[in-house]
Amino acid sequence: MALTDTFVRQVKHSGAPAGDKHTDGQGLFLLVKAAGKYWRMNYRFAEKQKTLALGVYPAVSLAKARKRRDEARELLADGIDPSQAKQDAKRSMNAAAAHTFEKVGHEWLAKTAANRAASTQEKITNWLNHDVFPFIGKMPISTIKPRDVLATVQKMEDRGAVDSAHRVKQICGQVFRYAVACGLAERDVTADLKGALAAPEKGHFAAITDPKQVGVLLRSIHGYQGHPYARAALKLSPLVFVRPGELRAAEWNEIDFGAAEWRIPGHKMKMDSDHIVPLSTQALEILREVQPMSGHGKFVFPSIRTAERCMSENTINAALRSLGYSKEIMTAHGFRAMARTILDEVLAERVDLIEHQLAHAVKDTNGRAYNRTSHLPERKRMMQRWADYLDALNHGAQVLAFGKKA
Repeated sequence: MALTDTFVRQVKHSGAPAGDKHTDGQGLFLLVKAAGKYWRMNYRFAEKQKTLALGVYPAVSLAKARKRRDEARELLADGIDPSQAKQDAKRSMNAAAAHTFEKVGHEWLAKTAANRAASTQEKITNWLNHDVFPFIGKMPISTIKPRDVLATVQKMEDRGAVDSAHRVKQICGQVFRYAVACGLAERDVTADLKGALAAPEKGHFAAITDPKQVGVLLRSIHGYQGHPYARAALKLSPLVFVRPGELRAAEWNEIDFGAAEWRIPGHKMKMDSDHIVPLSTQALEILREVQPMSGHGKFVFPSIRTAERCMSENTINAALRSLGYSKEIMTAHGFRAMARTILDEVLAERVDLIEHQLAHAVKDTNGRAYNRTSHLPERKRMMQRWADYLDALNHGAQVLAFGKKA
């Protein structure tokens, strides 16, 4: 006789050590013990009598127990052992729970580290640690929905970091695609977020290129009273005009005071060969000033929190903001545009030398790329002339424009 909700609710344990068994039909029965009421199902598979646990009352109602029995009978009809299927599902669930977004993210970072510059690796790691892992890092990657990722990157968008939000969405997509390849997720859910974020502003990095205003900027920089590392990095930025990530990741073993050169390893810049930055006397002076402070460690400009990491990516931009220069006026990356414009239009330096120094690809008349050490003596002279010119601007000298070279 089939069970009823009232009977299941009211039935008591009789005291029998093995419990009391009340059948419902098609193998389903309620086992009543002193400790509680348990749903069970008897069935045969591969000529063996087996029992499947279907849950505990009242968490599992009579209707739900019947539904689970029917699902088990469907598996039997397909030649599948319900007990084995239950164990497999539990293992899969445990495996999914173990593969959180944070765990998979760290695996992806390690697997792909060789494909990117060290500075980029650090930037991506920081983004994940600060802007992603705290929100979806503990979630099994197979359970994350598009809305979870959207809510995460929108936190960045809300604070005005629109470009970074788009970049982080792309990074999350790469983590998901890695998970798909490893069988840990079904698909890249970020594909559903197209158009969900505000479009990033297009345009070049803001830069000051008017010599008179450059002079004002240089005087502000030389009057900056921030941390010594930040002060030195800010003063060195216009002299070497490398990318901000390359400057903050500079290492002492890359600096050759005797040759007056900073040799940036090619792997840091995704180049086949090293990039040589000639160091003017002014640049060398700045480096000698900071050497007693950080020379015992790896980085020229270490983090103020730990010498194991280089300076934060926001340090130079933050220093510029404290001097009153908004991101629409001047950025850390803008020192490159400043040098490119003034060296060409004011100092009339050879464009190929400027492009070499910017680490841009330069080709000869036959379309072949020049070696990175090409024209090094000329570039050394150019970098010293540039440093002297900046000194003159800093001291308020009259700005003179040179005629363009033929």
